[in-house]
Amino acid sequence: MQPAVFNAGLEEALNLIGTFVFAMSGALLAVHKRYDIVGMIVLAEITAIGGGVLRDLILGAVPPAAFTDHVTLLIPLGAVAITFVVYRFIMHRHDQDYEHEQDQTTRMQHFRTRLPAALVRRYRTQIQVAVFVFDAAGLAVFCVAGAAKALAYGLGPVEAVALGTITGVGGGIMRDVLANEQPDVLRAESELYAVPAMLGAAIIVVLQHMHLYDSLTAGLAALFVFVLRLAALRYGWRAPQPKRRGGGEHDDAGNDTHGNA
Repeated sequence: MQPAVFNAGLEEALNLIGTFVFAMSGALLAVHKRYDIVGMIVLAEITAIGGGVLRDLILGAVPPAAFTDHVTLLIPLGAVAITFVVYRFIMHRHDQDYEHEQDQTTRMQHFRTRLPAALVRRYRTQIQVAVFVFDAAGLAVFCVAGAAKALAYGLGPVEAVALGTITGVGGGIMRDVLANEQPDVLRAESELYAVPAMLGAAIIVVLQHMHLYDSLTAGLAALFVFVLRLAALRYGWRAPQPKRRGGGEHDDAGNDTHGNA
């Protein structure tokens, strides 16, 4: 018999939302890396279900939920389709705008060779921002769902926080490894990433202890994690790093480094 914290409807909603937003981050990263549609599907699927599969395997909930509900596997395909169509539409509009600008004035002709590169740089930057936003949303939802399910299976508070964090960061780590990127949680210059997930999971543990866990409080906890992650990206908040004598933060090679999280 599972504890009262296990709300099947709430858990399903959190998992579906987390699956979609994480799948979007995977598909967008694939676009940024110039992968084809197969690569988009692979990154979207592994990002969407990776953290949940790790959670379920640790809990002994086998087969993992992602493989007992076909919807969970179909949602990333929908995210890929949306990303694919929107990307082609936006790039088509950019091409039209560029052709229109070429026909305007001699001044625009002066930028004929530089404008395409500028558009590409700007659009790739926009993709990176979108990846960060969707990743933050997935991190927020999955750390809450992971901690709640851990409590439902009888784990203690510390273990629930740990499993909530793993659920939140697991899919993103798998995505980055497959895309040949260093995971955010391990990069020296990374803004707070695992820390918001840990705090979100801890909030769920406290709410359950106080018998205040419900849809509203779970949503507020996820919102807190989402806002904290975006604020960390906006203002460059990083976890502290051991300092050498003299106050500088350097690695063994003498290069400047920053805290990771």
